[in-house]
Amino acid sequence: MKITFLRLAGLATLAASLLQCGCSTVNTVEPAESAAQRQMLSDKRVITDTTLYGRVRIVGLNTATVSTGFLKVQVEVQNLSSSVQPFAYRIEWFDENGMVVNTPTSAWIDRQIQGGEALSLTAIAPTETAKDFRIKFIAR
Repeated sequence: MKITFLRLAGLATLAASLLQCGCSTVNTVEPAESAAQRQMLSDKRVITDTTLYGRVRIVGLNTATVSTGFLKVQVEVQNLSSSVQPFAYRIEWFDENGMVVNTPTSAWIDRQIQGGEALSLTAIAPTETAKDFRIKFIAR
């Protein structure tokens, strides 16, 4: 079977597009001096998957209370690699006594982050009794 020039060109184009899919990165721009006043928290981290932590890093935690009295949490993560990184996260909510608040929304949420991208994961507590939280990440 002879390989024609058009068939070879088509295969080369397909191979190039497949290679580009895993290597995209994101450029971003933001104000040098932000007008927003974040309520950044100190955090305690337990790192058991160093490969994931070397690729998708937690940059910071921000919290607020919305007008209805519910706790709002925002976690900023950044992809330190140049390729798309799939991951999943789950937020566990706790009441003022440190007891877990069981909710149907306690499922793993799948996400992916482009190379070099920073993104914010935001959640509002499912009940007013939720006063604290823990966020877990796993590689996918």
